[in-house]
Amino acid sequence: MASDVILETRGLTKEFRGFVAVRDVSLRVKRGSIHALIGPNGAGKTTVFNLLTKFLQPSNGNILFNGRDITAVKPADVARLGIIRSFQISAVFPHLSVLENVRVGLQRPLGNSFHFWKSESVLDRLNGRAMELLEDVGLAVYAHLPAAELPYGRKRALEIATTLALEPEMLLLDEPMAGMGHEDIDRIAALIKRVSANRTILMVEHNLSVVANLSDWITVLARGEVLAEGPYAEVSRHPKVREAYMGSGHA
Repeated sequence: MASDVILETRGLTKEFRGFVAVRDVSLRVKRGSIHALIGPNGAGKTTVFNLLTKFLQPSNGNILFNGRDITAVKPADVARLGIIRSFQISAVFPHLSVLENVRVGLQRPLGNSFHFWKSESVLDRLNGRAMELLEDVGLAVYAHLPAAELPYGRKRALEIATTLALEPEMLLLDEPMAGMGHEDIDRIAALIKRVSANRTILMVEHNLSVVANLSDWITVLARGEVLAEGPYAEVSRHPKVREAYMGSGHA
């Protein structure tokens, strides 16, 4: 059924002065799923993310969210529709406390986005929900610590909490495991699984063991085109996928 598909692209193409970075990519992301976008370096994964979140405008093709064509919608309006992206590099306010970082995200639904000058008593009304989100990501004990003092993996958890504060219907995660050790990878993978309970996740991820454990469906890109799709057990055996990864240490 069409209603089962939350995000769809049709013939999505992006050309940069004669170089085609993404060519005729058609995705169908099912509502409530964890959908991974994988491929070797230079496959076009981040370009696709930039197209979906409207940081780039496609040369051709269409993007539909909940059946609505959002191809020409501005980035801020895409976010308001419920598509929220977390970036490859941890993006937090280092000199604000962990709690204050989440509170910044909570201000937007109230129409108070980034009103740092609001009185403390006004902002304190958001503390209860902020603490709930910190509990969800295992950071409640760090609530009053400056974000700069968090270890790297905990900063990624904070970024996810701040993203959840924006109440996304669909969460786009750009390499959530980048730069992490094994302990942090396990923690963030468990967190992603937990927060996927009532939302859709599309993620770019290089760690194939994480992809195998988390993903319901996988789209493999190579040279800007869709090479294969399916569950991990299926695509991992695909001859063209194995060829694309050969020599990269992932085959």
